[in-house]
Amino acid sequence: MSAAPAPISAPPASVLDTHIEQFPGVGERRAEPLRKAGVKTYRDLLRYYPRRYLDRTTVTPIRQIAEPGEYTVVGEVAAKGMIPGRGGRSRLELRVTDDSGGTLKCVWFRGANYLQRLYQKGETYAFHGKADKYGSSFSMAHPDTDRLDDATAALQTGRIVPLYPGGAALEKVGLNSRGFRRLIYRMIKEHGLAIPEVLPESVRAQHDLIDGNVALRAVHFPRDVAERGRAVRRLKFEEFFFLQLLLALTKGRQEKQAGVRLGGVGGYTQRFLDEVLPFELTGAQRRVLETVAADTASGHQMNRLVQGDVGSGKTVVGVAAMLMAVDAGHQAAFMAPTEILTEQHYANVRSFLEPLGLETRLLIGGQRKALRDEILAEIASGEAHAVVGTHAIIEDKVEFQNLGLAVVDEQHRFGVVQRAKMFKKGQRPHVLMMTATPIPRSLAMTVYGDLDVSAIDEMPAGRKPIETKVYSEKRREEMLDFVKRQLREGRQAYVVYPLVEESESETLADVKDAENGAAELSEALRPYRVELVHGRMLSYEKEEAMDRFKGGEADVLVATTVIEVGVDVPNATVMVIEHAERFGLAQLHQLRGRVGRGGDQSYCFLMASYKRSAESTERLEAMEATTDGFEISETDLRLRGAGDFFGTRQSGLPDLKIADVVKDAEILTEARAAAFAIAEATPALDAPGLEATREHFGRTAPKSLGFARVG
Repeated sequence: MSAAPAPISAPPASVLDTHIEQFPGVGERRAEPLRKAGVKTYRDLLRYYPRRYLDRTTVTPIRQIAEPGEYTVVGEVAAKGMIPGRGGRSRLELRVTDDSGGTLKCVWFRGANYLQRLYQKGETYAFHGKADKYGSSFSMAHPDTDRLDDATAALQTGRIVPLYPGGAALEKVGLNSRGFRRLIYRMIKEHGLAIPEVLPESVRAQHDLIDGNVALRAVHFPRDVAERGRAVRRLKFEEFFFLQLLLALTKGRQEKQAGVRLGGVGGYTQRFLDEVLPFELTGAQRRVLETVAADTASGHQMNRLVQGDVGSGKTVVGVAAMLMAVDAGHQAAFMAPTEILTEQHYANVRSFLEPLGLETRLLIGGQRKALRDEILAEIASGEAHAVVGTHAIIEDKVEFQNLGLAVVDEQHRFGVVQRAKMFKKGQRPHVLMMTATPIPRSLAMTVYGDLDVSAIDEMPAGRKPIETKVYSEKRREEMLDFVKRQLREGRQAYVVYPLVEESESETLADVKDAENGAAELSEALRPYRVELVHGRMLSYEKEEAMDRFKGGEADVLVATTVIEVGVDVPNATVMVIEHAERFGLAQLHQLRGRVGRGGDQSYCFLMASYKRSAESTERLEAMEATTDGFEISETDLRLRGAGDFFGTRQSGLPDLKIADVVKDAEILTEARAAAFAIAEATPALDAPGLEATREHFGRTAPKSLGFARVG
């Protein structure tokens, strides 16, 4: 790859950057809801894409309507009237006739008083909607209507008609789909053909993409279905191309950042693998460690994400990476999102490092001042070889003597700014991020497109798939009997609730809470001991309760999702999740991963209500069908959409207005290859023919690029 690109500055403002309130027919009254919808300039209005289309290319004579279905008819209002109904509410009815001699009744049950003023007897309208048969005649309820003496009637009838995203605020100022069609038609007529082509000619030719101006006109007002398809494909490709160009250029700059040069597997690391670790690494763990060793020995800063299913052994890889830093004379840090998870990591890391004669320190909030000052001094002097902590690690007053590598666990739970602070500790330390939520390939190419990504896709030997079953309330006794049998055999169980206490949600009277649940289970499972943990407890209370469960003093741990990550008790073989329909798929999978961590067969019971949505049912069925985290993540992405998966709407990446990383994965792959090829060949985007591409990139790219934009 050639030299890193010079900063690409934004171009001078064009007419398309004019504020939307200055466009004729908008004004401040309409501009306010438009701005809230993301339309701030003329350019934004042109890229306010339809959400779907109606095919009105065929107008049906009323007499030819023979069966229920969607129709477009054009007719004259022969009669209109308000028909009294129950409760004092009236409905508006129109009798519509056309040249075929047929009659159609159009009915409105909502807004009748307002709507009756819009229709005049003797005037001609186009009506679009579903016709249903009542008796011997057909009628349409709440049809979409266009008056045909309107100057823009041709935009609504006899063609493929766009429907736009809306809302009450937009409707209030007349910006329903019809209002948007009028506004966008005028914008395209006056300014739409002045937009420079932003995709390189070579890319358009290679991928058979139509001209940008044609695409913008055709996405709003297509001549036919084929033209609409070509326009949508071109605009989706364009969005993906510039997103991938941003990631490619960012990755190129990162690869050239100098980093501490480590020496790979040294004495401490080798002793850890040979003497301290009680098991052999899996092939996947070894592959990732070899990659990390190569990254950290390259002289460039490592910025790698390791993804692996729950229980796949990411922590061991993280500890081995930390020891590579210690082998090279540097310190290492391990950052986790919650105190419970941090304290468990601290116990694990210390147990691995103590036999090697290395010092590990814990840094969390709420520590006594004297203890905190002592720990900070040991970090600054280098006496602490490794530090495990929450975000307290990245506070300004924490100074490392020579931080060489940092591990960030469950990294999607940290914001961009928090993670970026880690880069500033020491002299550009290497950063190894880890997530237990496997990432679908399409999302990895977008949200994580500027990172190097490794996968631990192999489970440790001896792990058995967790048997998962969805139970309703009527099978509760059966579930409790099973739990008792497991407890009699010396096993332990988790029971997870969505709420801490009943008062948390007065509207969810049917939802059990952890406090009442713990009391009920203490009776139902007598003489077995039940412990309670939830997020409102003080740190020491949670720690003591967890220690009692881990130490075998308690048989059942009742908890909220505070135990979603970080609780590792190999003797626990049963996970019961109450009101499982209220949990997301990724969260259910994380909770299930708390069991099955030993050699015994483990079980997960999803207690769910009969009254649940179709999406909730699909989530639960997916949990029953597979324990493969990568399959689970693909289903989760499909159900939630890319905007909600990992909260990517707050990722710092440009919004995708028309493209979808799930549905358009093939276009994404093509656009990524094209963008990375351009970035590789011309990282400054200064080659002939790239002037408009560079200008568009300079205007649209975020001004500040963090690493790993998720959270």
